[in-house]
Order: sequence, then C-alpha cells, then structure tokens
Amino acid sequence: MRLWHQNLIHKLPRQQLLGQHRELCALRGNGWGKKHATVDYVFNYSPYKLFQFHELVMKEMLSRDYYPDKRWFDPNYRGSNCDPYVDLKAIPLTKPIYPEHDNNYLTECLENLWDKGIKFF
Repeated sequence: MRLWHQNLIHKLPRQQLLGQHRELCALRGNGWGKKHATVDYVFNYSPYKLFQFHELVMKEMLSRDYYPDKRWFDPNYRGSNCDPYVDLKAIPLTKPIYPEHDNNYLTECLENLWDKGIKFF
C-alpha cells in the first residue's frame, strides 16, 4: 500500500490511479489506524487530510471518465462496512497535503514507478 506523491496523481496510468482509489477507500474505512509501514504517517493527522487526498484522486478519476461512488465525496463516509464519522472537522488544505510528500518522496515514487516500467520522461 502506498500513497503516490500528489504531483504524480494526474500522470498515473489507469491501473495505478484506480489502485490508489481502492487503497484510499480501505484506509478511510476499516483500515484507519491499522499499521502499514508505507502509509503510517497518515495516522498522525486528521482523517480529513486523507479525505482531501482521496478527493484529489477522485477528481482525476472524473476527468478520465471514471466514476467513483458519490458517497466517497462525503468526508464522513467510511464505506459500507464502517460507521461514518459523526462530524469530522474540516481542516485547511495544505500543499502538499502531507508534508511527507517532499522532493525525496517524489523521487522514491518515481523510482518505484520506473521499476514497474512506468516512465514519465
């Protein structure tokens, strides 16, 4: 499980974009708080930040004519197998959304994609 650097979302091939959506759905749902070495940093922040990142991914999906379930655009929604948040407080959008998504992380993500045969340059 990995969150791609947010600057790569609009460049991701179909498989990685849709995989990112599935992973974000899992993290927002019953996966919230479950340890995973690659994404543990998200649990240091409000779940609203994860919603903001997911929203970025879903907007890219819409721009490519993929239609995620509209319920995911509600920050309180956590999937059909998980109770919703009662009143998740909105927080300001930061850039990057996660401070961990710095230039070093961008390089790491590019190398990971390169290893999968995905090259942007």
